[in-house]
Amino acid sequence: MEAATAATAAMVWFRKGLRVHDNPALDAGRRASARLYPVFVLDPRYLRPDPAAASPGSARAGVARVRFLLESLADLDARLRRLGSRLLLLRARDDVADTVCAALKDWNIGKLCFESDTEPYALARDKKVTDFAMASGIEVFTPVSHTLFDPAEIIKKNGGRPPLTYQSFVSIAGEPPEPVMEEYSELPRVGDTGEYELLPVPTVDELGYGDISQEEIPPFRGGETEALRRMKESLQNKVDVSAFLELHILNHIHQEWVAKFEKPKGDPSAFLKPATTALSPYLKFGCLSSRHFYQCIQVVYRSVKNHTKPPVSLTGQLLWRDFFYTVSYGTPNFDRMKGNKICKQIPWSESEELFVAWRDGQTGYPWIDAIMIQLRKWGWMHHLARHSVACFLTRGDMVSLQSI
Repeated sequence: MEAATAATAAMVWFRKGLRVHDNPALDAGRRASARLYPVFVLDPRYLRPDPAAASPGSARAGVARVRFLLESLADLDARLRRLGSRLLLLRARDDVADTVCAALKDWNIGKLCFESDTEPYALARDKKVTDFAMASGIEVFTPVSHTLFDPAEIIKKNGGRPPLTYQSFVSIAGEPPEPVMEEYSELPRVGDTGEYELLPVPTVDELGYGDISQEEIPPFRGGETEALRRMKESLQNKVDVSAFLELHILNHIHQEWVAKFEKPKGDPSAFLKPATTALSPYLKFGCLSSRHFYQCIQVVYRSVKNHTKPPVSLTGQLLWRDFFYTVSYGTPNFDRMKGNKICKQIPWSESEELFVAWRDGQTGYPWIDAIMIQLRKWGWMHHLARHSVACFLTRGDMVSLQSI
């Protein structure tokens, strides 16, 4: 381990990047000091129980999403402990920024490291923390690692505006930076936390969501360990290989699936064994690094003669993800119609009754209802299924339901 700098202690504030691999913030924190505080703050904005919510959970997060987060935190804690550290879990009473700022002061932190975020809520929260840290003489390091590229850099290269077509984004972006994949066997020891109440990762029940005994447990278990296992399986085992015995034949078959992956081809009705990688929730929570995933796909591409190209290829799907992040980051009011200059203003007809029927899978259209029930129970759906329910709501047969 490199010698510590002058920083009294370093804090790594985990948010989306719930992983050890390709985590520039964690890597910088471990290099900065002999004492490291790996912190995650439970945010009531997403976790406060809401009895009026449409499904068990909070107003902003259903129980499937909350369970995935808690499993990811438990896995992160386990991986940190194997490196001689641990996850310091704090609970914010109201404002996460206030909780982080108090810990920075009380623990005499000299360097704060956290992954940058692009969402409006996160930007306001992070500015409050960063302003406090800078005023307190605390060094702040906020690398981009949730996406392949830095959205701000893409926008800068495009003359200060987000590129509004996929092709223009790809032509500007180029190749993403290499992931930080240095392996290490230990982390600096955790510093003294004083009188702070450090929480174990709670269960869904302990969050106060009421009786969830009838809720189905999704097949997607959260965490970096599961993310890496699923990625390896997706890149190596996407066919029925029971009839093949030779390892070189197996590898050839696996490579063929990756090389020939083409959206929108694929069976959206494949239920227990999805026809895609099903890695989107792991990318969303940062259990899997998109840059690491991208590089692993490149390894497969280099071993085959031909492969599909963006936008329909696997790497094309990762680029679509970055394109979305870039446009949303550079467009005010992107999450709504009013005040959004790139959104068509449509005089929608509104019916709470019809919306609830669509949301709860009660439209009477078996395909649509099955997808929405899957989303509610699993927190995931195939991308073609997502297109189906979105089009049904906005420009399909929802209108005909008004006469039923």
